[in-house]
Amino acid sequence: MMLMRTDPFRELDRLTQQLMGTTARPAAMPMDAYREGDTFVVELDLPGVDPESIDLDVERNVLTVKAERRSRAGEGAEVLIAERLTGSFSRQMFLGETLDTERIDASYDAGVLRLTVPVAEQAKPRKISITGGGGPKEIGG
Repeated sequence: MMLMRTDPFRELDRLTQQLMGTTARPAAMPMDAYREGDTFVVELDLPGVDPESIDLDVERNVLTVKAERRSRAGEGAEVLIAERLTGSFSRQMFLGETLDTERIDASYDAGVLRLTVPVAEQAKPRKISITGGGGPKEIGG
């Protein structure tokens, strides 16, 4: 399994921060990824995002998450402070060949998008029978 974050501006942000002493802005979709038994879990923070605006696509083991957070300030409102990011966000994850991308499950609760991806059956350990030399025997695999 391979999980890579694709952000072409990450290195540029790091260099800018070093040269200018500024802090790079945080990722629009911070995430955690971990494995629980035979399931790979990804949790992405998307507070204030309407679940209807979230789009998930898988193509050749690349999972793309797109979401949009709209400003709640009405037209003509005088915005005094605007620190929360608005607009469209996208993040890609490379899922390894050992995951079953046909059975991804997604849920959204309390501003967190949770994706569960089961490990593919062919990637799970299995026993192989050997015949000969006094009958069949099993070898753990």
